[in-house]
Order: sequence, then structure tokens, then C-alpha cells
Amino acid sequence: MDKVNVRKQDQILMSLVHYFVTKEGYAPIFVQGVKDEIWLEKVDGPYRIIRINNNYIHNEEQYNFEQFKIKNIMKQIKRKTLSFTINTLNIDLNVADRVEVKNEKNVDNISIHELSEVQKNNDIVSVFPNIKTDLFEGNDSLDLIINVTKDINNKTESDNKKFEKIFSKKKLFVTYILMGLCFLMYIVTLIMGSSNVIYLILGANYAPLVKNGEIFRLITYAFLHGSIIHLVVNMYSLFIAGRQVENNFGKVRLLIIYFISALSGGLLSALFSNGISIGASGAIFGLLGALVYFGLQFRLYLTDALVSKIFPIIIINLLIGFTITGIDNACHIGGLIGGFLAAMAVGVPEVDNKKDRINGIILLVIYTLFISYLLFFR
Repeated sequence: MDKVNVRKQDQILMSLVHYFVTKEGYAPIFVQGVKDEIWLEKVDGPYRIIRINNNYIHNEEQYNFEQFKIKNIMKQIKRKTLSFTINTLNIDLNVADRVEVKNEKNVDNISIHELSEVQKNNDIVSVFPNIKTDLFEGNDSLDLIINVTKDINNKTESDNKKFEKIFSKKKLFVTYILMGLCFLMYIVTLIMGSSNVIYLILGANYAPLVKNGEIFRLITYAFLHGSIIHLVVNMYSLFIAGRQVENNFGKVRLLIIYFISALSGGLLSALFSNGISIGASGAIFGLLGALVYFGLQFRLYLTDALVSKIFPIIIINLLIGFTITGIDNACHIGGLIGGFLAAMAVGVPEVDNKKDRINGIILLVIYTLFISYLLFFR
């Protein structure tokens, strides 16, 4: 077999890509129009974007052009992923010695010519300490190509299995149970007689009674509805959003998100209103908040769905609530906040997001305690 010759810079590039993909969990992203450079992304990584560039940079003008190109692509990624800021690590492998490499705003630039320089670079090692021991170095070019390709393919296959498990259709029934409870309670109200007194007896949210210790009303109100139209509209929304959340998050997480959303909506409703509040819409807005969180976790794939479907539904319904009397928009907003934070706290199955979960739990507790303080002790 003929000997395979690979340029030194290509070997360094393959070793770095192998490390960041298989050891640090970065994923390659497609950037149209680039050549001899690799772009990697990890949403919760120490660097959101890593660019490994193998193009020869021979003077300051070309270096400045490369920086302009990086910032332009960063803008495109920010727009695509609905991000406010993105920090990028740019590793240049082929820079002439006369070119001064310096950091830019949100871009850390590093120039290396040998693989050993990576493990000795304090800026890289301080962020990725395992690179000193886990960086793959093949004995020859063919060994490097075979092993790097195999490991990256195995990592990609493992990630694809996780995505398939998350997005695949599952057997759903918890959403239907929640809908069934709402229909059952509506039948009970019809039998008992639909009136404010009946709603209060059955558990409507009413601030004076909640402040008097009847905390259960912050949940039970979500299963009561005032008319068949009210019921049908909410049940259709629950059917759409609930099944999606149940499929993406799982049955137990759906219940946690639903009841926390109902509680959050009930708290904010009781805080801003002394009237009687009933309906599942606060909890349903919480499910929409959970879908927003899920979409942000996979925004490389779901940005279009967020922008064209979920965001417009939320905005339109909130605007309707602000313009039409009789709609408890405080409940909707509270549910939305509670659902987003609850989704962050329980996390997405198959996704390693421990930091997000801890932050979600802390924010959810702080938010709930703050609203509870305003409601009960102000």
C-alpha cells in the first residue's frame, strides 16, 4: 500500500477536531462558503464556537480579513440561534511569523504551528485542561486518519441515537388524563350549576381565600372552566402543546411542568386580581414556555419552529389578553415563566445539562418565594 502523506497542519486540525468532538462534546456546524476551516459549536461550552483554520495567513491584511469573516459568521450564527452574544475560540494553524495575532471582542485568537504547542498553551489548557492528556496523536498519517474518523463517526452515531430517542414518537396518555380531568370537572359544574359559588366550592382561584390559607386553589382552578367554548379552546391547546411536551420531556416531567406552571400562574393571578380565576390556560402557557426552552436547547434545528410557530402563538395570545376584558393575562404570564423555569429545572432527557438544571431550580425557587412573599406578606 502506498504511503499516505498528510500535511502537518491537516494532522493538527484532525487531532483538534477529534478532541473537541469526542472529548468536549462539540458538534460540527455547516458554514457555507468556507474552505480549509472547521467550525464547531457547543451551546453550554466554555466557548460557544470553536473555529480551527488551516488557511495560510501571510500578512496583516489577510489576518484582518479573516477576523472580519469570523465576526460576520458569528452574526449569522447569532441570528440563526437567537443568541445575544457568542464567544469564539479561533485557532489558526498556518500564520506567518510576521503577522501579529491578538484577541478581538468575543474572539480569542491563538496561533500554533506544532501539535505540542497546543498542550503547552496556557490559554487553551486553562479552559480545556484535559487536552494535555486526551489529545490524539497518531504514529503515522494513515493511523491518524483511520482512528480520528472512526472515533468521530462513533461519537456522531451515539449523538444521533440520543436525538432519535428524544424526537421519536412515543406512546402518550398523561395529556389525555389531564384533558379527561378537565372534562370531568366541567360535567360536575354543569350538574351542580355553573355559578361563582359553585366554582369557589370546587376550587377556583380567589385571592382572599388563598391568602386565608386555601393554598390548594392555586392548582385546582386549572381544572375548572366557565363555558363549553372556554373548555374546548383550552383542551385543543392542551392537546397540541401537552402531547408535544410529553413526547419531548416524558410523562413525569410533563406533570411536573404542568403543575408548576399552574401554581406559578395561580400565584401571579392572585397577586394582581381579587376576582375569581378558572381555566387551564395558565398551565398551557407553561407548556408553551417549556417548548420554548426545548427549542432553545436545539435551536440549531428548531429556530424556524420557534420563530414561525411558538413565539407568534405566545405573543398573539398575550396581546389578546391585554386587549380583551375578562382574560386573566397575569395567570398566562405566570404560567409562561413557571413553565420555562420548570423545564430548565427538570431538564431534557438524554441531554447533559446539569448546570442548566441547577440554575433552573435556583431561579424557580427564588421566583416562587418572591411572588409568594408579595402575595402573602406584603
